[in-house]
Amino acid sequence: MLLDGGCRADVPMVLDYIKSTLQRPITDLKVVVVTHMHPDHAGGANKYREKTGCLIVSSDKKHQWYGGIAGRAMHFIDINLAYYVARRQGRSFKNLYYPANLKPDITVTDGDYVPRFEEWQVLETPGHTDRDLSLFHVPSRQIYTADLIIKLRHKFVAPFPIYDPNVYTQSLTKVKELKPSMVMMAHGRELAIDEATFDGLIVGAPKHPRTIKDTIKHKLLWRKSRNRHVFKQNRR
Repeated sequence: MLLDGGCRADVPMVLDYIKSTLQRPITDLKVVVVTHMHPDHAGGANKYREKTGCLIVSSDKKHQWYGGIAGRAMHFIDINLAYYVARRQGRSFKNLYYPANLKPDITVTDGDYVPRFEEWQVLETPGHTDRDLSLFHVPSRQIYTADLIIKLRHKFVAPFPIYDPNVYTQSLTKVKELKPSMVMMAHGRELAIDEATFDGLIVGAPKHPRTIKDTIKHKLLWRKSRNRHVFKQNRR
């Protein structure tokens, strides 16, 4: 099982790891769980299914995250943001395009268990998007939280974007109350996070949505306010 498959460009590397390092056929990959639709989590899913015959498991949502005109625009922006990050990291250009719509083989909701991997329980932990999933390994009490928590150097921070701050805080509380032995993050490896650190994350969580749209709107309003202030000063 693969918990998120990375970008489309990561697929050859992961399949090579299965063959060369694990010494197993790629058809041993039975399930890819897509926790949400961003390029570095959903980008490789269809390629894995095409090459290995694996099942794609994702959240049970009636509408597509990138549905409609606005959704397609966001899909375009998110792919280009992925290119920007890759370039900043000094990586060579690779094709990151992936379909905006996902057609999972199996959909899951809160409390379900991953098919064929019944030791892993599905938790709905939205806030970053409307469909974020976390995966809780019941025997070891380890949890994979995808982008719910980001580790930057010596601190933990909220991801960007945050579409629903209230729901995001509820998701943090939900994970905290599980008292996981280890938290596996998509960005920040696996670490033990104590209750005090969770409390700090919850208290410091964004109080307002943080999206590209909101950021642009905030900057435009700030610039308008600043220009008005400068204009008034010049008139004196």
